[in-house]
Amino acid sequence: MKKIKRLLIISSDKHLTDVLHFCFDGWGYEVFAEESKVNDISVIKRIAPDAIVVDVHSASKSHLEICRIIKNDFITSLIPVITLINKRQLREQLLTLKHGIDDYLIKPPDPLDLRTRIEIAIRRYQHSFYSSPLTGLPGSRLIEDVVREKIEADAPFTFAHIDIDNFKYFNDVYGYMKGDRVLMQTAYLLYSVIKKFSNEDDFIGHIGGDDFVFVTTPERYKEICQHFIFLFDNIIPFHYSQKDREQGFVVARDRLRQLKKMPLMSVTVALVNKTQPHEFKNIIEINERAAEVKKYLKTVPGSKFMADRRNINVPDILDLQVYKKDDIFVQQYKPLGQILLERHMLSQEQLDEALMINWKRGVALGEILKELGLVKEDQLLDALNSQHSSLTRAGETR
Repeated sequence: MKKIKRLLIISSDKHLTDVLHFCFDGWGYEVFAEESKVNDISVIKRIAPDAIVVDVHSASKSHLEICRIIKNDFITSLIPVITLINKRQLREQLLTLKHGIDDYLIKPPDPLDLRTRIEIAIRRYQHSFYSSPLTGLPGSRLIEDVVREKIEADAPFTFAHIDIDNFKYFNDVYGYMKGDRVLMQTAYLLYSVIKKFSNEDDFIGHIGGDDFVFVTTPERYKEICQHFIFLFDNIIPFHYSQKDREQGFVVARDRLRQLKKMPLMSVTVALVNKTQPHEFKNIIEINERAAEVKKYLKTVPGSKFMADRRNINVPDILDLQVYKKDDIFVQQYKPLGQILLERHMLSQEQLDEALMINWKRGVALGEILKELGLVKEDQLLDALNSQHSSLTRAGETR
């Protein structure tokens, strides 16, 4: 069922309020109106609006007090606030944006223009509120909305739940800051693969912690999983120290507080394919099916993916797919940042700074390093040539 948006109008201009109430009510909004003198935040909390329109009559700070109250309260701070201001007072009004105004329109506003501003502000708020603050990917609420739309459309789709194996033990040994970097890199690797191998409208989400999802179509998921796992298994080990990487484990306490050798991180991808009409009624059924697949996969060591067998009729993709590392390739491959680090051209702190920008902006690491002035063009080319030569030798050895 589609949620009805709630709009609160704070204004003492009855004519303006009546016009806006008439228009937005016709567009399917639930409209509430309050006098501009309102300063009791409990009124706004009871209404719980999706957006607030404040009619500001002068440059006086007292007229913007309600904006300050809204933005300073934890419960209402993220609600979009759009002000209507007088054109002749525009310069003075703009100086008060520090009170927490998200947008403004010149009074009297075009109702259609105001509606557009409100819709954009609400979408921006929903994305920021329901997205992961670490990776920026849509969170659980937005994931549910996407899957629900797919079910209602009754078209074929594939839902994939990604879980990082042994992430907890990495976090315990290396700390949460390095753990966050692993999550950011995982998100970036997934984004890179989806961008290259998926459909235009495929979706990526971050449930939280070390759990991610993507939604694609049944004919695409196998290639996506193969390339994602390949990148994960060859790049993520470089988050470990050289000693741990070479020995293939870390020493950490298990859930019974016993010291054990824990394998390096791998990744599990549990998939559910919706191929038949009316196959699933809701997202709960899909989650339950994915949990069954994931539970089985967790008993298998290493990185792997598998689709629920009950949904697929194509024999060659029914079996469990376990990624087998190419030992020669693993021994020869090093990411660009690692090469520069070993050549003492970068410090670990400089590399971390560049990687954070790389993951957030999606710009090639080499370009970021040049932009920050950390490496020169000839140094970068030499490192890239060295990386290419190593991979070529590995290919010839195979």
